[in-house]
Amino acid sequence: MAGNINLHAANKAKKDEFYTQLVDIENELRHYKVHFKGKTVLCNCDDPRVSNFFHYFSYNFEQLGLKKLITTCYKNQNRDLFSQNDSERAIWLEYFGDRNGNRVPDPEEIGIHYFKGDGDFRSQECIELLKEADIVVTNPPFSLFREYVAQLMEFEKKFVIIGNQNAVTNKDFFPLIRDNKIWLGYDFKGGAGHFYSKYEDVATAGDHREGMIRVSGVNWFTNLEIQKRHEDLILFKTYNADDYPKYDNYDAMYLPVRQRRLRFQLPLFPQPPARRAGTNPQLRAANLHL
Repeated sequence: MAGNINLHAANKAKKDEFYTQLVDIENELRHYKVHFKGKTVLCNCDDPRVSNFFHYFSYNFEQLGLKKLITTCYKNQNRDLFSQNDSERAIWLEYFGDRNGNRVPDPEEIGIHYFKGDGDFRSQECIELLKEADIVVTNPPFSLFREYVAQLMEFEKKFVIIGNQNAVTNKDFFPLIRDNKIWLGYDFKGGAGHFYSKYEDVATAGDHREGMIRVSGVNWFTNLEIQKRHEDLILFKTYNADDYPKYDNYDAMYLPVRQRRLRFQLPLFPQPPARRAGTNPQLRAANLHL
């Protein structure tokens, strides 16, 4: 995907400093408000002093009816958005809501704690905070996305996170989609997001913005119930074995590429999982599990 060159380059170099816009967070999380009442929310890939996730939840703490907000920071004690994460100690913050009635998260209302380690989400210190949380909401490192999701599933956590649509082609991740353990959220407009980043925007697609990097194919992933996943599909064709043959050795049905892309807006899969029945040369094998 040509417009995805920013993500590929960053992933190869393990550069994960993509900071989410507040407007994108607001547009997505407005669909989940019913889930947050009385819950502890964890943002475990965010510097709370510059993170828009912390901003959203702290300023909407009372409106959402949150119980507690926890944010963790990986080796960064500076307020610089693009720090090198090279500080000696990492911190985590907790917020229990407004105490003086001004509905603003004042510094004296925010508890600041220091990690013994580096604040990596895989560390035991961060895992203990994860155990305490009810819902995890963040933009995890793209280069560690599969490992991050695996941890969420291991500890059976509810979540709303940002990732790339290519994750669904991974052999470990796709079964979670297939088995209804993870599904897509409401997503970014046009399937692309603009993130604050210090990296050069080398995407070939248009709509570039000053001080931001455009990343194609980004999605919100969640396991919280939302209305979108229960909307009826508008069907306009009847199944027949000639047009939609089944694979010989896999319980899946072949759907022509054009129909997948234009009518169903499903992601394309680069490799077929098995042989399909029939030898029609006009049909391209595609990995679509239905």
